[in-house]
Amino acid sequence: MFDFEVAKVPKGLQVGVSLFVLFAAWIVGLGKSLAYQSPEATVTPSSRPYITVTYVEPINVRGGPNSVYYPIVGSLPVGAVAEAVGRSPGGEWIKIVYPDAADGSGTGWVYAPLVKLSPGFLPIVQPPPTAVPLYRPTLNPAFVASLQPSPTQTRLPTFTFPAPLVIPTYQNQTDGRGGSTGFVIVLLAVLGVVGLWLSARLGRG
Repeated sequence: MFDFEVAKVPKGLQVGVSLFVLFAAWIVGLGKSLAYQSPEATVTPSSRPYITVTYVEPINVRGGPNSVYYPIVGSLPVGAVAEAVGRSPGGEWIKIVYPDAADGSGTGWVYAPLVKLSPGFLPIVQPPPTAVPLYRPTLNPAFVASLQPSPTQTRLPTFTFPAPLVIPTYQNQTDGRGGSTGFVIVLLAVLGVVGLWLSARLGRG
């Protein structure tokens, strides 16, 4: 069989090779660190607009840009920072990245006056569809029926116009008896005057 004799490497050469390998590894590591620090290599989140909660209390994060039509999906404490991705058409609400959203969307909306927005461009984002309520309140049919006015059986009084007013008229009717009565009265008056004259004459005589 073949027997090979391992050549002995001088100790100085071994030390030199070890130093060269360590130096080469250090150069490769330095190059990688410089590449990671280059601004063209990666885009950091700090280069995008972000919001900072400036209100004195924790603020609500909602599912849409309205405090009435959209539910609360979470909250942010005072001083919290979140990446901003858009704004409402009126600019009153800001859409942020919110991984803890209760609806699972990964985003949320905060009221703009409660936060501070860093410089940067924010596109206009259309609001999501309005949330449909889980239930619709209904009234008891028996209660609704009790509020309805029941028809009455009593006949309502009717107005009857009064009969026309008749004014009586009087006509002067004269006959023969009326003329004779006046003649008798005149005759009696003449007789009375004659009687008085005769009495006066006889009393003087």
